[in-house]
Amino acid sequence: MAADEPDLPRGIALAWGVAADPQRGPKREMSVERIVDAAVELADAEGLAAVSMAAVASRLGYTPMSLYRYVSAKDDLLLLMQEEAIGLPPELDPDAEPGWRARLAQLYRAQVAGFVAHPWMLSIPIQGSPVTPNSSAWLDAALEALASTPLSHEERVAVSLLISGQARFAGTVLAGYADRMRTSGQSPDDVTAEEVALYDSLVTADEYPALREAIEAGVFASEADPFAFGMERGFDGVAAYIAALEAGAARTEAAERVETEDAALLADRRYREAQRAVRVAQKALRDARKAERLVRREAAERIARSRRDS
Repeated sequence: MAADEPDLPRGIALAWGVAADPQRGPKREMSVERIVDAAVELADAEGLAAVSMAAVASRLGYTPMSLYRYVSAKDDLLLLMQEEAIGLPPELDPDAEPGWRARLAQLYRAQVAGFVAHPWMLSIPIQGSPVTPNSSAWLDAALEALASTPLSHEERVAVSLLISGQARFAGTVLAGYADRMRTSGQSPDDVTAEEVALYDSLVTADEYPALREAIEAGVFASEADPFAFGMERGFDGVAAYIAALEAGAARTEAAERVETEDAALLADRRYREAQRAVRVAQKALRDARKAERLVRREAAERIARSRRDS
């Protein structure tokens, strides 16, 4: 490794397939891939809390020490589990509407589906960007979708984060509902009916007038997807921003052509304003001199009268 290359953490090195193989252990039967697959199956079945090195080892029929020869820490195992669960982004749908918006919508839906399928991923703390092959592939897919837009690289990453953030929030809510139905045996209709009944009995128009109005409108019984609506409005904002950038670029050449004319017009306007100010000042000076002459004349008349009276 070159002197300026980072020393990869064990989990990252395993994810990229550049970690050294263990020197001892049941090599034929055991592998990092088998360990991760077993851990994902355990998490899918019993939740993230059920995953431990001992539990995974037991599932595979080995001792925990056998696992540590391949995956030396639970944090590394969690990273590899997440990498396995998110998989690769979906291929571009050839029948989909062309353009960045349709592709990003496809990535959004796929991310939500991944969180619902593996809800334990939502319990893994976010401690930084997961620099792993699959995570990088998802980000690359979003950036590629935006490559033909006038957005800067920073703005493209920001839009990608908008998608992943909305997908994570939607996945959190939907996974929670799925867990509730799984543990209670309720159907989606049962859950909806129960929530509508609770809102209807507890929320009054006096205390919560706007919420009560929404309840009366049937919001909580609606089949509309509020998360998809929010994502689409986010896309609307990005589209409007892109349109503004494109319009601004189209106006650049015209703006350069009129720049000299604008400067000349500004100079001419300032000259006329200065001339007007001079005329105003000259009139004020004339008025002042006229007033001065009047005062002098009146003063002279008063002096003359005073002499005649004396």
